[in-house]
Amino acid sequence: MQTYQVRIYFEDTDCGGIVYHTNYIKYCERARSEIFFANTMQPYSGNCGFVVSGLEAKFYASAKLGDVLEVQTEVLQMRQTSVRLRQDIYRITQGHNTSSLSPTTQDRIFGMEVTLAFVDIIHQKITKIPDEFVTLLQGV
Repeated sequence: MQTYQVRIYFEDTDCGGIVYHTNYIKYCERARSEIFFANTMQPYSGNCGFVVSGLEAKFYASAKLGDVLEVQTEVLQMRQTSVRLRQDIYRITQGHNTSSLSPTTQDRIFGMEVTLAFVDIIHQKITKIPDEFVTLLQGV
């Protein structure tokens, strides 16, 4: 399992200080990219990269301005041309308790399963995931 943390700023929220719903999907995307960046890799190879081919999301609670969230990513299934991931977002600190980034509570606020296909962008065709990507993702 891979983790990634994000703090909630004004730009992430609506006028009530609550995170705008599409941002949770954006945080999950960042977490997926960080898996590659943390291993000095890019999440694409030549003209090929991952595209979302499907996702199912569930909202459990809202994050607010100042909260620190943790995105947890787990590989559920690897195939030759696609990967299915489970990503959950937890609130690990409340906005008013910013003195420590260590988890005080872990309230799940969002969860999704996402399927990513590996696609040759130029030829618009699904293609085999490179071996180095498979190796990296199997370690998640």
